[in-house]
Amino acid sequence: MSQERVILDLDERGHGSFFLYEGDQQIGEMKILLKEKLLTVLHTEVDPLFAGKGKAKLLLDHMVAHATGDGLKVRPLCPYVLAEFKRHPDTYGNIWHLH
Repeated sequence: MSQERVILDLDERGHGSFFLYEGDQQIGEMKILLKEKLLTVLHTEVDPLFAGKGKAKLLLDHMVAHATGDGLKVRPLCPYVLAEFKRHPDTYGNIWHLH
């Protein structure tokens, strides 16, 4: 059984990604931009071999935990993240940057 892990990698300008690994294989990525207290989610992608197995949700959960822990607001430009925020406003409303 493979071990899943999510790693956040940001550069000095705030460009980066949450990378999802299963074992040594990268199977997903959520591209972000962090500026001051605003985390913008640009794109989420999961390897097609792992589609439909909750991997994008795992990336979303890690991003939300990071944003919550650091007191950030989230601007969901990624269609997947925006759809989840709209579908569950009670869950994500406290971090959703609506402007």
